[in-house]
Amino acid sequence: METVVVKDEIDDSLYSRQRYVLGDNAMQKLAKSNVLIVGLGGLGVEVAKNVILAGVNSLTLLDEKICQEIDLGTQFFLTQQDVNNKLSRASACRSRLAELNPHVSVQIIKDDILSNLPSLKSYHCVVITEMPFSDQVVLNNFCREQTPPIYFISGDVRGLFSYAFCDFGNKFEVTDIDGEEYREVFIGSITKSNPAVVGTLESRLHGLQTGDKVLLKGINGMLQLNFKTFIVQYLTPYTFSIDCDTSTDDYQIYEHGGVFCKIKTPTIMNFQSLEMQLTNPSILLCDLSKLEYPLQTLLAFQSLYKYISQKQTLNNLHTAFNELYDISISINSKVTNSEILTILSRTGSGVFAPLCAVIGGIISQEVLKCLTSKFTPLYQFYILDAMELSSSNNRSEVANNRYFSLNVCLSPDLVKKMSELSLFMVGCGAIGCELLKNFALVGLATKGDSILTITDNDLIEKSNLNRQFLFRPWHIQQSKSLVASKEVCVINPDIKIEAHQNKISVDTENIYNDHFFQKMGIIINALDNIETRRYIDGRCVSNTRPLIETGTMGTKGHVQVIVPHLTETYSSQRDPVDEDIPYCTLKSFPQQIEHTIQWARDKFDSLFTYEPEVYNKFWDKNEDMNEIIKNFEENHQIPDGFVVSASLLKKKPANFECCVKEAYLKFYSYFHNKALQLLNSFPLDTKMADGTWFWQSPKKPPSPIHFDPQNPLHIQFVTSYAMLLAKTYGIWSEDCKSVKIPDVIKLFQLPEFNPSQKKVIIEENQDKENKNVNLDKVGGLIQYLSSLKELDAISLSVEHFEKDNDSNGHLDFIYATANLRATMYGIENVDRYKIKRIAGRIIPAIATTTSVVAGLCEIIIRAEFLGLALLSICLIFSLLKFIDFLVKHKNDVQFTCWDRWDIHGHKDYRLKDFVDYLKKKCGLTVNMVCQGLKMIYIPFMPGHPKRLNNLMTDLLKPSKDTAYIDLIVAFQDPELSSESDLPSPPVRYYFL
Repeated sequence: METVVVKDEIDDSLYSRQRYVLGDNAMQKLAKSNVLIVGLGGLGVEVAKNVILAGVNSLTLLDEKICQEIDLGTQFFLTQQDVNNKLSRASACRSRLAELNPHVSVQIIKDDILSNLPSLKSYHCVVITEMPFSDQVVLNNFCREQTPPIYFISGDVRGLFSYAFCDFGNKFEVTDIDGEEYREVFIGSITKSNPAVVGTLESRLHGLQTGDKVLLKGINGMLQLNFKTFIVQYLTPYTFSIDCDTSTDDYQIYEHGGVFCKIKTPTIMNFQSLEMQLTNPSILLCDLSKLEYPLQTLLAFQSLYKYISQKQTLNNLHTAFNELYDISISINSKVTNSEILTILSRTGSGVFAPLCAVIGGIISQEVLKCLTSKFTPLYQFYILDAMELSSSNNRSEVANNRYFSLNVCLSPDLVKKMSELSLFMVGCGAIGCELLKNFALVGLATKGDSILTITDNDLIEKSNLNRQFLFRPWHIQQSKSLVASKEVCVINPDIKIEAHQNKISVDTENIYNDHFFQKMGIIINALDNIETRRYIDGRCVSNTRPLIETGTMGTKGHVQVIVPHLTETYSSQRDPVDEDIPYCTLKSFPQQIEHTIQWARDKFDSLFTYEPEVYNKFWDKNEDMNEIIKNFEENHQIPDGFVVSASLLKKKPANFECCVKEAYLKFYSYFHNKALQLLNSFPLDTKMADGTWFWQSPKKPPSPIHFDPQNPLHIQFVTSYAMLLAKTYGIWSEDCKSVKIPDVIKLFQLPEFNPSQKKVIIEENQDKENKNVNLDKVGGLIQYLSSLKELDAISLSVEHFEKDNDSNGHLDFIYATANLRATMYGIENVDRYKIKRIAGRIIPAIATTTSVVAGLCEIIIRAEFLGLALLSICLIFSLLKFIDFLVKHKNDVQFTCWDRWDIHGHKDYRLKDFVDYLKKKCGLTVNMVCQGLKMIYIPFMPGHPKRLNNLMTDLLKPSKDTAYIDLIVAFQDPELSSESDLPSPPVRYYFL
């Protein structure tokens, strides 16, 4: 065995996004697992890449096949030099795979595992590719016989067909079937009955099903129910019963409070052997329009493997339909499908690279499932095809070069179109890297005037390396787009790529103008910014360009195909809006840890970002201190931002010890005095006007916290606050780290707490606090400025929250602040990782999902060029839905979101001409004309009717080079009141 020894440890800064998908327990299991992959073609290397990125302990490669030029079209870690040097595929890609993750040991073996089955005992999971079923059965039976069993996964891609198979043995336990994080739900009622019926507070959906298990806690009254688990019987969306009789005298009447949370219950799955499954397969259906195809495809694979074992070659497969058909009939005459066999014989000597990405991602995820017992495994076959892409005029004789598989699988016309396609991709993150790899393998933008344009204004960070496989540690802090473009040219030197570092927005329309969009065949969104997605969607609509929208979240992914005049647009559907936390809840009555985390994040942003920014801008603009004083004394006026800026100037700390003192005072302000103030305003025995207790669920009464120098959380708050304050004022140095916080605090005397008479907001619909300026406070600050001999307003350092740098004190502050506030309100504390995810608004991510999404995206691009029924391909993952997006007025004026009305004016064209043209075109009266937010014409507005005689150029005021302006027009509904408007598509007015 040849071995590359690589460092083995868990790195949180590398795995942070994946940990939010799998969890710590699963990550620890991965770090102890050893995996074997047999076959390093396009499918095998895809699995290897993803498994290494996931962080297993070791990955062993077995493939003695010599690199050939045709491998370059499917195996992205092979080069022409490897072919020239006649290296084995495993040897050629080993070092490149090892670069992906320094914590994974990547090894090579040259054993004949079929004659040395005991060698498999070294592995927890075995993945087999490019191997006939007869040999797979031998390996699978041996794996099943072991105690515990060796998890067995196999798969293959032949032409436009693929499959994956899983066998995790008998009694495989799944500890978490869905990976979802169940939230606590507040209880509003519990009946004294048999069985007891639980109702949610304020009719919130409980999300439970019959048979689920829930844990109850925090209940006042029926105390026996606390911290016990019950089985649920679904009643309504807001109520459910539990297997408990509360009608007896042992149970008191429910008073108030309490929460319940669904708990995970293990599931046992029994897998059958491959030998049994080949006779009576269990196939996961993924396309309801092809109910019989999966079984027929599996039979086609069996026939192909028998043909290969007989011929020992695939050279004449394109002429071997009759032989394949006879073999298939001999195995199962009832299932044989001649169409599938025809396409397989034409394309089976090649490998369609995008299918390797999809099936490779699926198999990789199955590897993680069996090693971690998390998520529901595939049971047991998964069959996927792209046979719609096949053409009857596929080439039978093609050159043995990197495009061999492509030319075998697709028609010459489609191959030519793809090689000459110009494409614009926005985003070079995880999906972007995978897409670029696929583009290179299939020869996109390699001929003619084609160009692949990419843009991304981000720099590479260490946390990216876990999913964005084109990047390495030495690329950190370099441009994503520039590095990606260089790396993709290594995969295929023929590709013509242009990398930009621009953010695409209104500000860059001089670069990405209409001409730029119109010369692109397809636009692809590979980013996670909703605002930018909508902007690009709008540009594609106005330029009638097809758009492919991609995205992932954890193990979930989507591809939305947006085709002009055929589908709805991205903006046609809105994602569910996150509910804002009510102000009163956030400020005074937090109920969940999410509330305290948001409060802590808001404090960070206010103290160390917003206020220093206001301060810097204020003193840059108001350098004359005497002018500010004079203006206040004469007119009682102050510039915007004065109170914040003058207060920060007045509170400037002299040294780090002063920063510690301020942090100590803030500790008591936030976590001690705040509780006393609330309890002073609302004592524990306070009742509402209706006689109910004020302090009842979901409100939690606070308890004051006294500073304890022995409590790490207390010390962390003071330390991080003092550090950030010192950084803000530019007095932080390494010497500050040696200061002993408890010793400094001993020197300070806390001022006596005096309750404020300030009103506390208790209703969710009440407005936020009145921000009117306190004149007494302003007067005090003016007096302070008057006492200064000269203004010494140094520039403050602005701290922008950075979640992935553990040394900057940002996350330390939010972690300590959130948990201390939670403690004050009796809310259970959470670990640093959860706080980082919520405060940093981190989207969980894993490489396996991006691989599948990118591969599917590649298949869709080709389908779009063939003009196929995209619905059938995309429904494999329920990714595309056709809906009625036609707007129709009662006078037969109709349009879709893709339509635009063009009006060509001239230098003497007036607003009246514009209105009359539309009246003639659609028989409706114009009720509004707007240029963005600017109102051009609204008939009932004073002075607007006079504008009808104004020239359009005077009203719209175009710049010198402006050819047109898009206007928003609405019409009066003749059947309703004059206040009702009918919409129209955008109206583009051309000046000449």
